[in-house]
Amino acid sequence: EVKLVESGGGSVQAGGSLRLSCLDSGRTNDGTDMGWYRQAPGQKCELVSSISSWDKTYYADSVKGRFTISLDDTKSRVTLQMNSLKPDDTAMYYCAAGYLGLDCERSRRLNAWGQGTQVTVSS
Repeated sequence: EVKLVESGGGSVQAGGSLRLSCLDSGRTNDGTDMGWYRQAPGQKCELVSSISSWDKTYYADSVKGRFTISLDDTKSRVTLQMNSLKPDDTAMYYCAAGYLGLDCERSRRLNAWGQGTQVTVSS
């Protein structure tokens, strides 16, 4: 059974950094992705970043050059290092595992999602 446990997040001033981590305790090396979605109140949910078991990465244009995603050697813990944070990065961030695509609602139906962790960036 897939169970995603997130940690990290919090509040930071613009320009600061935060690190999100997510452990998939039931993960097998099945070639699927791990990654992060985010949603702010009144805003559309978006895929922020994902990484495959073979370390192929995806980044939303809005975070390229600022965020870095990585998997540990067990391929069961994904980390999102977020640097140069902006107020627009403020959102609830959700860890997900499976076949991750750009359609949040479809991903939420088909894949495992964590409970979410809040990231707040103040100006």
